[in-house]
Amino acid sequence: MQFNLNGKVALVTGGGRGIGKNVSLMLARNGADVALCGRTQETLDATAEEIRKFGRQAWPIVADVREYDNIKRFVAEAIGAAGRIDILVNNAVYSVSAPFDEQSDENWQQHIDVKLMSYIRCAREVIPYMKAVGGGRIVNVTGMTARIVAAVRPTNGVVNAGATNFTKSLANHLGPDNITVNCVHPGMTVTDRMRGNFKRRARDAGVTFEEIAAETVAEIPMGRLIDPDDIAHAILFFCSPMANIVTGQAIAVDGGSGTAIAY
Repeated sequence: MQFNLNGKVALVTGGGRGIGKNVSLMLARNGADVALCGRTQETLDATAEEIRKFGRQAWPIVADVREYDNIKRFVAEAIGAAGRIDILVNNAVYSVSAPFDEQSDENWQQHIDVKLMSYIRCAREVIPYMKAVGGGRIVNVTGMTARIVAAVRPTNGVVNAGATNFTKSLANHLGPDNITVNCVHPGMTVTDRMRGNFKRRARDAGVTFEEIAAETVAEIPMGRLIDPDDIAHAILFFCSPMANIVTGQAIAVDGGSGTAIAY
């Protein structure tokens, strides 16, 4: 299979750690230069150094995507350094694992700002540059709570459902410009955020972290938790020439755990 991204420039939000780090490395491994943003210079720099080992250019840029001015600066610095933008992976996330009655207005607003408004704003900023090079790829990383209800993740469900609807709407709008827009729903992926979710569930149930992990794996037909590279592979497909005509789609990478049927 050919995932040739040579000559392409990708922007990845939340690109220094977790799923975003694996996405940044996957795109670089397949030929893309990568501008990545996040809030911690140290993790961004470390990921950028790994990208450069593949012979690709990397631009680690500290930016808090809750602030629109930061998004504008991130895109401006990326275009100033790279001269073009072909790919945007919206991956930044904010999430507090807690039931509804423990979710404050601040938690709701933070999640909306990071996971929905930043996706909208990043897309808005990169679209003119994609049009200038004849097309592009936008991939939004959302989550399985777009399709299901989870007791300690009510904000995730609302925000992920909104980001998924936005994906389809924007795909229809940008189709004539040869810009595809797709969405990936990660299942229970091994990240620090997942570990925090497991700890909260274990505390509420009065059991151990290991018991919650085993219970979760038992609900996954493929019999294991999701690795960040599993998500990165799906995103690579959407960004590659193999998905030239694929747009407005939401694919679950969950090992089969989702019970909803999505046609």
